[in-house]
Amino acid sequence: MYDWANSVFTLVVITGFYPVIYGTYWAASQSSEAVTFQLGTANSLASIVIVLAAPVLGAFADRSGAKKRLLALFAWLGILMTCSLYWVQAGGWQVSLVLFTLGVVSYMAANVMYDALLVNVSTSGNLDMTSSLGYSLGYIGSALMFVFCYWMTQQPERFGLENGIEAIRVSFLLVALWWALFSIPILLFVGEAPGKKMSLSKAIVSGFQEVVSTLKSIRQHRSVAIFLLAYFLYIDGVDTIIRMAIDYGRALEFDTSSMLTALLLTQFVAFPATLVFGWLGKRYGTRPMLLVGIGVYMIVTIWASLIRTEQEFYYIAIMIGLVQGGVQSLSRALYTRLIPADRVAEFFGFYNIMGKSAVFLGPLLMGIVTVATGSHRLGILVILVFFIAGAVVLLKVPMPTTGEGSDAVTE
Repeated sequence: MYDWANSVFTLVVITGFYPVIYGTYWAASQSSEAVTFQLGTANSLASIVIVLAAPVLGAFADRSGAKKRLLALFAWLGILMTCSLYWVQAGGWQVSLVLFTLGVVSYMAANVMYDALLVNVSTSGNLDMTSSLGYSLGYIGSALMFVFCYWMTQQPERFGLENGIEAIRVSFLLVALWWALFSIPILLFVGEAPGKKMSLSKAIVSGFQEVVSTLKSIRQHRSVAIFLLAYFLYIDGVDTIIRMAIDYGRALEFDTSSMLTALLLTQFVAFPATLVFGWLGKRYGTRPMLLVGIGVYMIVTIWASLIRTEQEFYYIAIMIGLVQGGVQSLSRALYTRLIPADRVAEFFGFYNIMGKSAVFLGPLLMGIVTVATGSHRLGILVILVFFIAGAVVLLKVPMPTTGEGSDAVTE
């Protein structure tokens, strides 16, 4: 249910409405290339912060048994930042970028704790399906909220609103309310082993000591180290497409309603597709299905650089929906299977480092290439490099002997 809760921030704010209102309301005086660069930089800055903080947060959570408390803290910070976007007036692009960046940081920090709680609600044999179910609920929950918010933007007068921009601003308030309400179940009903009481200063020192220890451990766990590198590479492309797709369509002068409709298509396709991917991962092996998903993303990236019509945008959205949740959920499940069971939050801190630092590279590189060449098409095409490199490295990950499909090979 926490996936159901926080995924509305990803879809409605990060992917959907923030790029739209930023380019047309808060930064309307900026050039298209400048808007792309600013959005990419904001996403990258948020990623740098979480890269520095995630390993210490994870280590502290493992040592003190504070996963749920930290999840609540960062979730509420993210909720507050999301609410605050409602009050930013036209032309206030600097303020909106600050609030957006802090919101993304809080969202990602909470996810470090959320991912680490996966082992509390699943067994080794059910990791693929449990992880996939979480992502699936996130897709359907966020899609329901997105449908309502999209309806508001199309018929604002029905809701007593002046125009579509005001509807988008109200949507930020609704996202915050949804996120807060559906975060309650994980805080009330998911158990967590008690940790040791310690002062804040001692916790920070202990956290850094755990980070050093984790780095040494990762060097000793060859499969974990290689997987993290592969994940760093291919998830860059996935998350960059999630965060920059609407801005890319805006730069190609596609109709905003058409782009939001395509985004909705992705969500509804992703709900059943993610569950199917979870089953296929258990049946044929997690790594083979991950490679299938990455291959589809390669095709999507090339097609996106050549796209000419809004109808093609719909087709691409459907293709992404078929594999997006599967790549994310199976990555999390495979990593959980590779890491030590008694240091989950700590190792997930590094998992988030790889994923979020990749988001630092992707949007920033896309923005730089776009500004340098004056071509948004070349900007999107550069993402292909990350998918190719990620697939190559993933093939080199030594897998544990589990007896599950194609993953049953010895290290």
